[in-house]
Amino acid sequence: MNQLQLADYVVFIVYLTGVSAYGLFVYYRKRKAATNSQEFFLAEGSLTWWAIGASLIASNISAEHFIGMSGSGFALGLAISTYEWMAAATLIIVAVFFIPIYLKNKIYTMPQFLSQRYNNTVSTIMAVFWLLVYVLVNLTSILYLGALAIATITGFSFEFCMAGLAIFSIIVTLGGMKVIGYTDVAQVAVLIGGGLMTTYLALKLVSLNYGYGSDVWVGLSLIKEKAPSHFHMIFDSSHPFYRDLPGLSVLVGGMWINNLNYFGCNQYITQRALGADLTTARHGLLFAAFLKLLIPLIAVLPGIAAYVLFQEGNFQTEMMIEGVVKPDHAYPTLLHLLPAGLKGLAFAALTAAIVASLAGKANSISTIFSLDIYHKFFHRQATDRQVVRIGRFAVIGSMLIACLVAPALKSLDQAYQFIQEYVGFISPGVLAVFLMGFLWRRTTSSAALAGTLLTIPLSAVLKFLPRWTDGRFPDFPFLDRMSIVFGVVIALMILISLLDKRSTSQPRTLQLDPAMFRVSPAFMVGSVLITGILVALYTIFW
Repeated sequence: MNQLQLADYVVFIVYLTGVSAYGLFVYYRKRKAATNSQEFFLAEGSLTWWAIGASLIASNISAEHFIGMSGSGFALGLAISTYEWMAAATLIIVAVFFIPIYLKNKIYTMPQFLSQRYNNTVSTIMAVFWLLVYVLVNLTSILYLGALAIATITGFSFEFCMAGLAIFSIIVTLGGMKVIGYTDVAQVAVLIGGGLMTTYLALKLVSLNYGYGSDVWVGLSLIKEKAPSHFHMIFDSSHPFYRDLPGLSVLVGGMWINNLNYFGCNQYITQRALGADLTTARHGLLFAAFLKLLIPLIAVLPGIAAYVLFQEGNFQTEMMIEGVVKPDHAYPTLLHLLPAGLKGLAFAALTAAIVASLAGKANSISTIFSLDIYHKFFHRQATDRQVVRIGRFAVIGSMLIACLVAPALKSLDQAYQFIQEYVGFISPGVLAVFLMGFLWRRTTSSAALAGTLLTIPLSAVLKFLPRWTDGRFPDFPFLDRMSIVFGVVIALMILISLLDKRSTSQPRTLQLDPAMFRVSPAFMVGSVLITGILVALYTIFW
């Protein structure tokens, strides 16, 4: 493949220098506050609504979207966009119902909520689960996909690219959430701009390939005409990718469990809003929901365009390894076709997404480890300065572990689906424990503990039992498995709580006020607009 040219490196270095300089400026301007744990982990009270929304998106969108989601767009089409479009609806629900509870009760970490609502045992077990998933699945997969993409684009070794990403991410993360939040604003501007440029090129190439000149709108109509099967949002049971996106489950089943857990019970996401007031936090999440609607435009459409071009005989060498089509090569292949300078911008966009996501994830790992493990069990008298120092060590340690594990993911085909499935092992139990804690005062700590401990075994049994029984047990799609596990865990938690006579005298550990669930007129208008767009999209592409 072609290598980057001088103009590309200039653009990339300008981006790298600009983000680093801005991060250092923010860091040194608030250097004294950076030793305060609330400021370091939450940027308490200093992030605006647009910074919260942009940071959430920048941290959420990473290589698994640019590379993994484009790969899924190549393989199965627009339907993979359901993760983004349903996420927009989910963010509205989280803003209305979840965030007020957290802010009213001064919740700074998700394990803290569990400790306050249940007990330290539930909190600690879940904290360990989260740390394992964040480090071994999320951080590792982001680092792997990012290094793979950059290695493919630049020709540098995978190991060199991985080390570079890790170091850059550590530098950004060590400045704390304020640095992450405001550098993410710049990062999201770059990633959207670069992403749109790649989409423009892909559609232009399709138009040129069929002799219509460089008309992007013609290219858009052509990919829909040439790949009609790639423009269905809801798959029937006969579809070859039904197992990845099982029909209506993406609207009424497992997708809600996946998204409500990710956006509502996930330190990685909620941390952006936990240091703000309620109005600012809500507007930030609403802004993120609008941005979510745009992500398929920059992450999925290029993959579909690459599929159309591949079917016409293009990219045969780039997309195939030893005779096997590799969908995750779609986005890096398109990047190589950009002209000098623009290729550097797209490269910077991809790097921005990777670094922002790595930094956000590392900060969440640092927060949970420092506040919910170290401070609680190893040094209860630790000063803020000591907690922040341990947090910085946790950032470095988690990144080193991810660097060691990441090369093991090289055997994957569609990495995005891998991430979704294995994060889904824990999602049903986590969401069940949180929702029952919110909604039913009688839910006991024993019930929460049972739900926490059973979610992974139940998910594993449902996944592997068909293999163990030679197909006699149904092999459910993973989103449906999540729904089943969620239902079973909820039922068990209700049963355990009802059997415990002490549940009737459960103390009220959460402050709840109906007034805190009321929303502003501006938020209502934005929510209705997003809902209307979603209805239109699913109606058109059903």
